[in-house]
Amino acid sequence: MSTPLFSGLASSVVDDAALLQQPLLLLPSESNTTAQVAIVGSSVCPIESLDYEVIENDVLKADWRSRAKIQKYQYIFMKWILCFLIGLIVGLLGFFINLAVENIAGMKFVVTSNMMLTGKFMVAFLVFTSSNLGLTLLASLITAFVAPEAAGSGIPEVKAYLNGVDVPAIFSFQTLVVKIVGSICAVSSSLNVGRAGPLVHTGACVAAIVGQGGSKKFRLTWKWLRDFRNDWDMRDLVTCGSAAGIAAAFHAPVGGVLFALEEMASWWRRTLLCEAFFTTAVVAIALRALIDVCLRGKCGLFGKGGLIMYDVTSANISYHIRDVPPVLLLAVLGGILGSIYNLLLNKVLQIYCSINKKGAFRIILACSISVITSCLLFGLPWTTSCHACPSNASEPCPTIGRSGNYKKFHCPHGYYNDLASLFFNTSDDAIRNLFSKNTDTEFHISSMLIFFAACFFLSIFSYGISAPAGLFVPVIVTGAAYGRIIAMLVGSNSNLNAGLFAVLGSASLLGGSMRITVSLCAIILELTNNLLLLPLIMLVLFISKAVGDAINGNIYDIIMTLKGLPYLKAHAEPYMRQLTVGDVVRSPLHIFHGFEKVGKVVNVLKTTQHNGFPVVDNPPFSASPVLFGLVLRAHLLILLKSKTFLRTPAPAGPYAIRRFSDDDFAKWGLGHDDNIEDIELSEEEMDMYVDLHPFTNTSPYTVVETMSLAKALKLFREVGLRHLLVIPKFSGCTFEHNVTHHANSSVAPLLNRNFVEMLCLAHAENSSCGYTDATRLHARTHTEFASNVGTDQAEKAEILSSLN
Repeated sequence: MSTPLFSGLASSVVDDAALLQQPLLLLPSESNTTAQVAIVGSSVCPIESLDYEVIENDVLKADWRSRAKIQKYQYIFMKWILCFLIGLIVGLLGFFINLAVENIAGMKFVVTSNMMLTGKFMVAFLVFTSSNLGLTLLASLITAFVAPEAAGSGIPEVKAYLNGVDVPAIFSFQTLVVKIVGSICAVSSSLNVGRAGPLVHTGACVAAIVGQGGSKKFRLTWKWLRDFRNDWDMRDLVTCGSAAGIAAAFHAPVGGVLFALEEMASWWRRTLLCEAFFTTAVVAIALRALIDVCLRGKCGLFGKGGLIMYDVTSANISYHIRDVPPVLLLAVLGGILGSIYNLLLNKVLQIYCSINKKGAFRIILACSISVITSCLLFGLPWTTSCHACPSNASEPCPTIGRSGNYKKFHCPHGYYNDLASLFFNTSDDAIRNLFSKNTDTEFHISSMLIFFAACFFLSIFSYGISAPAGLFVPVIVTGAAYGRIIAMLVGSNSNLNAGLFAVLGSASLLGGSMRITVSLCAIILELTNNLLLLPLIMLVLFISKAVGDAINGNIYDIIMTLKGLPYLKAHAEPYMRQLTVGDVVRSPLHIFHGFEKVGKVVNVLKTTQHNGFPVVDNPPFSASPVLFGLVLRAHLLILLKSKTFLRTPAPAGPYAIRRFSDDDFAKWGLGHDDNIEDIELSEEEMDMYVDLHPFTNTSPYTVVETMSLAKALKLFREVGLRHLLVIPKFSGCTFEHNVTHHANSSVAPLLNRNFVEMLCLAHAENSSCGYTDATRLHARTHTEFASNVGTDQAEKAEILSSLN
C-alpha cells in the first residue's frame, strides 16, 4: 500500500526545477583504497553498499509467477551443486598450494643444507637469500601491478563484503590467480606469513566466480545460473567459500563453519549453516582422498605436505588443580601480548601506508623485508651453541636435508642446533617441532627467547607488504614459542609437558590478537587431534580474549579501520539510544514522480551517485502526495537502456512488464554495473516520459522519525538493509553508514560518555536517498569529557548541529 506523505515532502516535490538547482553534495565524496588498503597503495575507488534486501516490484513478481514448478526446484538443486563445486575446487586449490610450498621451500632448504655440509657457508647464505628475494619479488610485482586487491590476508575485505560493503575487484579472476601464485611465493620465501588467510580469500573468490555463472566480459554466461546473480545469494556462497578456505588451510571442516559463523558472516540462518557444513565436508573428503599421497612421501621434498595434523596425542595426559595457575598466567600474558601485537601492527601498517603510496617503493619495501628476514633466519642460529644429541632421541640426530627436531646446521657430528631446527624449516614443520611431545629438553630457553622475539616482530613487519600474507600461522608459531618459554619457567611444577604448553600458548596468542573463541577452539582441536585439552583450551581462549578486549580491538577490526572499510557492528553504542533516526537523516531528497521525464532521470543520475530514490505519486495520479516506493539506480539504468519511453505521462501497461525478465536485472559480479555515461539518448527521447511504477520496490522499509538510532542499527544489521525511509516529518532517509558508531561519534561526548573517539569514517556510501556530509576522514583523537552531561534543549541543538 502507498504511504501518505507529510507536507514537507509534498512541498519538496512541487518545484522540480528548484530541487535540481540545490547543491547535490555538501562535500565531495571521499574515496577509499581497497587492496591491502592504502597499505599497498592500491587504486582509489568509491565504497558502495550491497542490496541484500529482496526487491518486490511488478517486473520481478511477474517473472517469478511465470516460472514452472520445476524451475523453483531447480534453484534449490543448483544451490547445493554450487556448494559442492566450491568445496571441491577449494579443496584442490588448498592441496595444490600446500604441495607447491612444500616442494619449493623444501628444494631451497635441501640445496642450502647440502652446501653447508661441504663448508660453503657464504655460498649457502647467498643462495638462501637470493632465492627468498626472487620469490618475494615475484609475489610483490604481480600483486602491485596485476591485482593489488590480492595483498594481505583478504579476511577484512571478505568480512566487510559479508557485512554489506561492495569492495571493488576483490573477487575477480585476476585477484584469484594472483592470490594463489603470490601466496605460494610469499610463504615459500621464508617470510613470516601464513596461507590460511589467503585461502579464506581464495575460497571467497571461487564462490563468487562460480556463482556468477561465467564472464560477461568474454560473453561466457550460463542462463541456468541467473538466479544466483544477486547480492543475497552471492552472500551465502561467499560465506560457504570462506568456511571452505579455513577447512582447506587447517583440515578443520567444523572449525571452518564456526569461523564463518563467529567471525565472517553478519547474517546467519539454519539453511546457510547446512550449506556451509556441506561445503566444508566436501573439502575434508577431497583432502582425505589426496592425503595418502602425502603419507607415501610423494607430497613434497620437505615435511609431510602440510596436510597432516599436529599429533600431540598422549595416553598419559593428565592435569590437576595445581596445573591451573600456570595456565591462567599463560592466558593472561597471552591476552596482553596479543594486544601489544595488534598495537604494533597498527603502527607499522600506518607507516607502510605512506611508503606504499610512492609507487615503486612498495617493491623496495617488500624486497628489504625479505633480505632482512633471510639474514636473521640464517644468522641467528650462529648465536646459539651446539647441543649433544640426546641418547633417547625418537628420531635420527642430527637430521640433515629434511624436517626434524635435530638440525645439524654448522655443528659437528653428534650435535645439533635447536634454533636452526625451527628457523630452517617450513612453518608447518616448525609448529610440529614445537608441539611435539617428549621434547622438553631438546629446545633451550635462550633459543626459545630468540625465536619468539624474531617471530613476533618479523610477522608484524612482513604483514602489509605488497604480497598475499596471512596472520594465522605466524601467530600460531609465535604463540607456540611463548608457550614453550612458560613451560620452561614453570618446570616440574606442572604435569603438562612443553608440547602441550606450546599448544596452549598458540591458543592464548590467537585469542589475545584475533579475539575469536569457539571457532579457534574447534580449529585447534582438529589440528591437534586431542580432545583431552578441550577444557584448558576453552579456559585459555576465554581469558585471553577478555584481557585483550579490555585493552584494544581485534586485529581484523583494526585492519578494516585502516582500510577505510565501514563495518556495521552487532551492538549499538549506549549514546545511540538517545538519538533518533530523525536526528541523523540527510535531506533534501532527490525524488522521482511515478511518471517522470527521461531528462530529469538522466540529469539526477549524472549529477549524483545515489543508488536509491523514493518514487512519489502526486495529483492528478493520486488524491494527495503518497510514497509509492523506492527505485534503484541499477533498475533505472536498465530502463533507460531499453528505451521503454512514453510520449505522455500514462501507465505503460503489461507491455512494459513483458519486455523484461529476471535475467535483465541479474548482477554480473562486483564492479560490472552499467554506467549512465554509456547510455546515449536523443533530444526527443529526453523530452519523453518513463513509467517507474513497474520497476519500483513497493515495500521499502519505512520508519517514523522518532525511532531510536540504536533500533535502526539493529534493523539495518538483522535485515541487511541498504536504505531506510524516514517519515513523516523529515524529507530524507538514513542509510547504513549513518547508524555506525564512527559516523556519530562526534556527538557522543554530549551523551554521557567520558571518553570518545572522534573519528568520522570515510564511507562514501553513495547509496542514500539523500546525502551526507559525514564523509571526511578525520584524525583520531581522544578527548575526556565530564560525565553525567544532560540532554536539555540547548545540548540537543548542539547535537543536531554536529550531525548536520
